[in-house]
Amino acid sequence: MSEILKVPNIGDFKEVEIIEVLVKNGDEINKGDPIITLESDKSSVEVPSTISGKISDIKVKIGDKVSEGDPILEIVSDNQQATKKEEKREKIEEKKPEVKTYQKEILQEQKLSASTGASPNTLKFARELGININELQGSGRSGRVKIDDIKNYVKNKGSSKQEEKSTKDNKLDLPYEHSEFGPVDVQKIPRIKRLSGPHLVKAWNSIPHVTQHDEIDVTEMEDFRKGLIDLNTREKIPVTPLAFIMKALVNGMKKYPNFNSSLDPEKEEVIYKKYYHIGIAVDTPNGLMVPKIRNVDQKDILTLGKELRKISKACKELKIDKKEFFGGSMTISSLGGIGGSFFTPIVNLPEVCILGIGKTEIKQVHIDGKFVARKMMPISLSYDHRMIDGAEAARFCQDLKVSLGRNFAFKLAS
Repeated sequence: MSEILKVPNIGDFKEVEIIEVLVKNGDEINKGDPIITLESDKSSVEVPSTISGKISDIKVKIGDKVSEGDPILEIVSDNQQATKKEEKREKIEEKKPEVKTYQKEILQEQKLSASTGASPNTLKFARELGININELQGSGRSGRVKIDDIKNYVKNKGSSKQEEKSTKDNKLDLPYEHSEFGPVDVQKIPRIKRLSGPHLVKAWNSIPHVTQHDEIDVTEMEDFRKGLIDLNTREKIPVTPLAFIMKALVNGMKKYPNFNSSLDPEKEEVIYKKYYHIGIAVDTPNGLMVPKIRNVDQKDILTLGKELRKISKACKELKIDKKEFFGGSMTISSLGGIGGSFFTPIVNLPEVCILGIGKTEIKQVHIDGKFVARKMMPISLSYDHRMIDGAEAARFCQDLKVSLGRNFAFKLAS
């Protein structure tokens, strides 16, 4: 006897992504065993089996989006065995002072999962080992703690205890409350900053950062950019300097492939990317977002300028798919529109470098025996020293200076 298990009514989950398939064809499972994990913008939740039996056909895979009523898998059940297990379960339930419905259990799991980012199965595993899951740094999306993170924590218990002690020692323990010194306004950390915070902490703690500062003479580039005119309307064509910088980065990454890579320390592997997707840090009222501009090497300056405006607007209106924040080659963080010169941008994991851009200023530069006014753009290149050494970073910066500097390559505009 076979039966199709479907996505049940589990609250406000609709068109949500499957992030884990916890079973495989041929597995024998019991009623209540988790079969898949769903993740929405608010939380993740496991969907348990409603019957016992042997799985014959899994109809979903990781990455699929499902809603209530969608088929998950086909299971062949043993009526006699299922009846015995159900009777045993009913006897146990009779001993409990309160009987909670399936719907209530799911809703409670949603609330607990939303506060930690971990799936219910992961929470249960942590409880069984007596581990406080809030103290772990997750390797999943948005810092979500996975079962493998807990296993690694147990393996490295000594170093983890040292880190736990350090965290406790560094905890801010004020003798007086802020409100004792005057009026205060206490608010919840914005959602985007709450999600990005653990990612930044992990990047800063796990990557040996080195930041290299330099200046690029962009006089010719700026003159060219500001002189772009539509031949039909004779109107100026507005193009952001970021479009030229993105093209220059692609040129550099083609010559120095280490800058377009990612490290996998556990497997001791380097992933060299054959695509060129540049992340752009966008300042929004809700916090900093870093969407990707795809296939920069295949687009001209005008197209890139239009995409930058479009994706920036989507971020500010919160109308962008979260997939657009992943799969980058390198990131640009530009403060040129605000002001300032040099800073230390944090590498955006799993990338290995990030370019910080300051405000372009006119400076006196000594050229050919005399001082002349030139437009100088400050840059700050932060990189993962495990993958990139100082000499290679210096060569990369010099390549940027050639592409954007005094010998400005006008082919970047094509």
